[in-house]
Amino acid sequence: MNNALSEKRITCPHCGHHLHATLDTSAGDQDYYDECPACCMEIHYHLHIDEYRKKIQLTVDGDD
Repeated sequence: MNNALSEKRITCPHCGHHLHATLDTSAGDQDYYDECPACCMEIHYHLHIDEYRKKIQLTVDGDD
């Protein structure tokens, strides 16, 4: 991947709020949590870098 930063529009799995997540793909596959700015609930992000297809796969859920 040439560009290490990518921006994706996501929807909070708890309240449905739309937000933009900036993804740093330079560290490869990642699992992390961040708070929704609207409802303050934790969002679980799972980032997978598919080098073969040159795609970023992002899954978000509420772990509930």
